[in-house]
Amino acid sequence: MSSTTENTYPVSEAELFRFAELGRAGSTLTVLRHARIAEKMGLSGTDHKTFDLVIQSGGPLTAGRIADLTGLSTGAVTGVIDRLEKVGLVRRVRDPEDRRKVLVEVVPGAAERFAPLFQSAFDALRETLAQFSPAERKAIERYQNVMLEQLRAEISHNSRPA
Repeated sequence: MSSTTENTYPVSEAELFRFAELGRAGSTLTVLRHARIAEKMGLSGTDHKTFDLVIQSGGPLTAGRIADLTGLSTGAVTGVIDRLEKVGLVRRVRDPEDRRKVLVEVVPGAAERFAPLFQSAFDALRETLAQFSPAERKAIERYQNVMLEQLRAEISHNSRPA
């Protein structure tokens, strides 16, 4: 983890509590925003965020890889893929290197259909970032990257059967 190569500094209980509360509030509001977007897309929150992970992957994925990324069971992932396929966002294709494998890919233009739903979030982000200096933005970005790295490790670790 990159955070181990950085200097470390003491964190008071009060500061830890403040950051935990900020994280909790941000997480709750983010989930609610994405639930609203998912509803407008005709999806559940899980389906919407799984679709987003497939988009972020940059190419076709197996159902097993989607299960690893989401922490969902392979059975749950099959249901998600079925629903995303039904609304025309993804499709199942044969792996060109191993025809026995099935890959899930984003239907061309599918993500762009819903881009307007995210415009207000981009506008708010631009407005917020404009309030911070370039140096402050670098610190915020580093913090976000460390947090994301920890979350990915937690999700990946918890996706393995006990």
